[in-house]
Amino acid sequence: MKLHKILMVAGIGATLMLSSCYDLDRNPDYQVSSGTFFQTEEHAKQAMMGTYSIMRSDNVYGLFFGWDCLGGISRGYDNPSFQTIQRGTVSVTNSWFSNKWSACYEGIARSNNVLQNIDNVDMSEELKNRYRGEARFMRGLYYFHLLSFFGGVPIYDESWIVGEKYAEMLLPRNTEDEVRAFILDDFTAAAAVLPASWDAANYGRATSGAAIALKGRVLLFAKRYQEASQCFSQVINSGEYQLYPNYPDLFTPTGDQSSEMVFAIQNQGGTGQEYGMPMCFYLGSRSSFGSCWNNVEAATTFVDEFEWADGRPFDWEEVFPGYTTDSNLRKEIWFSELNSAKNAVIEYTPYKEQLLEMYDKRDPRMQQQIILPYTHYIGWSKAKATDHEYVLADGMGIPADYGMIRTNDNNDVYLWRKFVPEGDMNGGITNRSHTPINYAIVRYADVLLMQAECLNELGDQAGAVALVNQVRARSNMPGINSGPSWLAANSHDEVFDRIKHERRIELACEGHSYFDMKRWGLLETLNGVSERTVSLSKSTYTRKVTERDYYWPIPSGEIDKNESLTQNPGW
Repeated sequence: MKLHKILMVAGIGATLMLSSCYDLDRNPDYQVSSGTFFQTEEHAKQAMMGTYSIMRSDNVYGLFFGWDCLGGISRGYDNPSFQTIQRGTVSVTNSWFSNKWSACYEGIARSNNVLQNIDNVDMSEELKNRYRGEARFMRGLYYFHLLSFFGGVPIYDESWIVGEKYAEMLLPRNTEDEVRAFILDDFTAAAAVLPASWDAANYGRATSGAAIALKGRVLLFAKRYQEASQCFSQVINSGEYQLYPNYPDLFTPTGDQSSEMVFAIQNQGGTGQEYGMPMCFYLGSRSSFGSCWNNVEAATTFVDEFEWADGRPFDWEEVFPGYTTDSNLRKEIWFSELNSAKNAVIEYTPYKEQLLEMYDKRDPRMQQQIILPYTHYIGWSKAKATDHEYVLADGMGIPADYGMIRTNDNNDVYLWRKFVPEGDMNGGITNRSHTPINYAIVRYADVLLMQAECLNELGDQAGAVALVNQVRARSNMPGINSGPSWLAANSHDEVFDRIKHERRIELACEGHSYFDMKRWGLLETLNGVSERTVSLSKSTYTRKVTERDYYWPIPSGEIDKNESLTQNPGW
């Protein structure tokens, strides 16, 4: 039984306990006090699951796949792609800022609530310590989320009982170093008492390995490479984790509970048990279950980053001489001709087979992650699983019922295959907003690449390359320094470029690129990038990134309520 099945009963207790956070003047008869509620282990479990449930909020990790839009891997439109932030038109009053702030502090309040009341529960001290560790893990996770977006924020630990001290919760911002130290203390304490694994009924709950891995991530982001490396070494040497042999299955129910998952949000779908994230809704297409929206798409520039299968950098001119300069050639290559009803192909592009052959000669992760033009996808049409081909044509607008994928903006774009359900997943999905695929916060490939980064910074280029090669080998990509000159990487900068590439390719659509670009000081390299369609025939928008975008603004409403809060530079 997955964790999300437990979450079905968790919300009741958590909501009853925390309703006073939002309206201190009301105390309805049906509200259960913490003193009344925290009596049995089942109560403690319900409260603990309430802390996990916040992760699936759109304002925490629920739309995490969309964050790659701010890291240059994805593009898109509307709120799920954070369009106003991409274009530099966002203001401090935007609800994204206030909602993220509120959601993370809600998770912190729920974690503190467990810590404040766990001593009242009738269970062994060993179990109480485990719950304390779990609550501190979740609190550290939410504070790390705040730190990553806002920098220093006010710290409210378990000594702050919201129902009693709400009017006093007007602390100034702690420094980034203070918040980071608080997070590291929480993860350290959690690692000391959490189990290395849970039984099947509790799969998905925080483990000691997850706490150590996240502690390492916090240290890596602070450029404390030696300490971070020690954490990642513990995870690697624990024997608890390994790379799953089939990369695309990691993003389906086949492999989403494999030993590669260090910590993941547990999602579930199906009639009466809709507890998922909206990957299908915003990463899919009109051909996906529920007729979805391709709000978040793979950026054209990102797809060009996939190497040839022999490890050489990809170059369009090698495939189609003149491609980069001749717009008529590009149109001829990509576009087929439809009939007047736009529901059947009259004539395919004469380059169709050449395109398909080119895909087969690239890094296999490209086809495993992206629905490429003229490839197929098992979608959902007329209440049944249906094969769809992705055909590009002028005036696309193709009805999904005719076996061709259509995008809801009618542009020629690269669509995500990763995390997008096929058919109705044999009845597993009944609501497009609740995709029943677990979403990794940390997986083992990420740990290997973070450790590679640490080793490279510490002068061990050979050790870093060996770890990168482990990840590449899973997808049958040739190893760095395995012979050809184009695979050579020996200096710090050369190895760093390989790590950057591998993180983008391996972890695409998993929300990491924005934070990677920020901590590498490369966010501004995206400024002025024109997001173009597959055929480069249309620019849908141009990115605007400035120094201020390394930190989000403190929500204006929070500053209005708490005059001791200071604003981040540039906002």
